Amino acid sequence: MSIPGKQFLPRRTFFAILENIHMEKTIILGGHKIAYTLRKNRQSKHLRLSVSADASVRVSVPIRVSEKMAETFLRAKADWVMDRLADFAKKTSALPPATRADYLKYKELAREIAAKKLQHFNAEYGYTWQKISVRNTKTRWGSCSAAGNLSFSYRIIYLPAHLCDYIVVHELCHLGQFNHSAKFWNLVARAVPDYRKRRREIKKM
Repeated sequence: MSIPGKQFLPRRTFFAILENIHMEKTIILGGHKIAYTLRKNRQSKHLRLSVSADASVRVSVPIRVSEKMAETFLRAKADWVMDRLADFAKKTSALPPATRADYLKYKELAREIAAKKLQHFNAEYGYTWQKISVRNTKTRWGSCSAAGNLSFSYRIIYLPAHLCDYIVVHELCHLGQFNHSAKFWNLVARAVPDYRKRRREIKKM
């Protein structure tokens, strides 16, 4: 039954959203403001925490676990999180450091590079995005919002072409799978078959 003036999500889309819910959150740990991704998954049975070399923090919980419980879990692991972030920060990057002056100088070049690569690789996928933005991020190479906005660090201009391709394809594929499931990586592999190798390389940058 339909209701005039109301629009409803298709049934499959509705349950797909319920199966994987991603939220961008922040928390104060050790006096520092830490950004993290909270993922709720119907198939998860345990609370999990990960910190990646790009300084991204992810908390995965079963669908019925509240945001407050997830935050309590993260606070209990605060020392481990801060130690991991500190370890990654000590690694010497082969790339120039992020600065505001370079950001202002190169952000339009970065936007042009991202736009051209998105157009090229999207021939494989046929997705639609809302807007492309360029940010002055020190550790995160890119992101995709639930609204379909794609964001990239201006520092993609320093990357070898094959690694820049990987970053662009990675974020592009989040338009099809807003998660890091096997289905997501299968999408990435369509355009970047050796994504595992490139992923290892980017983590060393």
